[in-house]
Amino acid sequence: MKIAVIGTGYVGLVSGTCFSEFGHTVTCVDKDAGKIERLHQGIMPIYEPGLDVMVERNTEAGRLFFTTDLKEAMEGAEAVFIAVGTPSRRGDGHADLQYVFAAVEELADYISDYTVIVTKSTVPVGTGAEIIKRLEGKLDEHLYSVASNPEFLREGAAIEDFMRPDRVVVGIDSDRAKAVMSELYRPLFLNETPVVFTNRETSELIKYAANAFLATKISFINEMADMCEKVGADVQQVSKGIGLDNRIGGKFLHAGPGFGGSCFPKDTRAIVHSADDYEVPMKIIRSVIEVNEERKLAMADKVIKACGGSVEGKRIAVLGLTFKPNTDDMRESPSLDIIPALQKAGAEIHAFDPKGMEEAKHMLEDVSFHDEPYSTMEDADATVIITEWNQFRALDFGRMKDLMKSPVLVDLRNIYGKADMTSNGFDYTGIGR
Repeated sequence: MKIAVIGTGYVGLVSGTCFSEFGHTVTCVDKDAGKIERLHQGIMPIYEPGLDVMVERNTEAGRLFFTTDLKEAMEGAEAVFIAVGTPSRRGDGHADLQYVFAAVEELADYISDYTVIVTKSTVPVGTGAEIIKRLEGKLDEHLYSVASNPEFLREGAAIEDFMRPDRVVVGIDSDRAKAVMSELYRPLFLNETPVVFTNRETSELIKYAANAFLATKISFINEMADMCEKVGADVQQVSKGIGLDNRIGGKFLHAGPGFGGSCFPKDTRAIVHSADDYEVPMKIIRSVIEVNEERKLAMADKVIKACGGSVEGKRIAVLGLTFKPNTDDMRESPSLDIIPALQKAGAEIHAFDPKGMEEAKHMLEDVSFHDEPYSTMEDADATVIITEWNQFRALDFGRMKDLMKSPVLVDLRNIYGKADMTSNGFDYTGIGR
């Protein structure tokens, strides 16, 4: 099949590339000419393990194309995926759908044969219906269907998630649209991947409900970590003990500095504000958001406490800036709250991240960035691990002690154990232990 993908951000580029890997002919379109030119040169706009190799393989095979010309991308396309950004709208937290609607109104000019218009972007309930409303009078209703096909991609594991997903969710309103979407995902049918066909509203809500539930698990275990610290329990053992219950599961039960990224913060806010429109209170999700915001600032207090109650004039080494490992995504990362709070308390910050520093330089002020982890620790009064990159899991403790002014390690991801660190001469602070 031939398909078009509007938007070459995280979702659009990964989805388009993976569809081409399925054997479909895919044209990805973006208004950013510089981004398209870099893609032609094999330069990825995001860091995602394995994506560059897959893009190269499919462009060379003549299945994957990039352009700024929407008309060119739409020629012969049986489906067009809208994968533009839906950031939180300034002022009220609703999902900003201006880019979605702009794409819809523009692509309508280039549809002459039956086409399925698919929202791949995360959009609130009712967006599909609103798209149809906006197309009334512009496009014959027999020429198109509107479908919802939310993505469930984890940054750092997105290709695996697309090629071997837990499930595929498709919201459709006609058998003809179902046939097109079934053909697109036919390789996954062969692998017996569960494909859930439902109406658009249900599909749209599934995405928000999934992210809100996962965010709830994170905030829940972070509150349990606070309890563990007060009573002398170990949150990692608590997580294991409850996670072995298959009704609960162990995923997303890892205590830390709070969730960030492009999805959980934005989507929890969006579902709460959408619920307001329908007079549904969403008390649990509101609490999840509140707990997470408080959590990030509490981590700065934890560092200050580990430094004897003050970081005034002290040098703090920070390892990890992105919201999670294996990505360069800095959006709503806990580091963006923790570092400014430490600076406000008088700390001098020296930081390293394997992939996120270029983005971080635009988002953090007065931070000294380093090319490797150990140089951040020279004369440091404390080292703080914010992101659990693999290269931070086997640090040279002897070298650290030689470099640091004080052997203080604040491990906000529980990479290390207190007993091991104490035996190596460190004053160690973890989470919930």
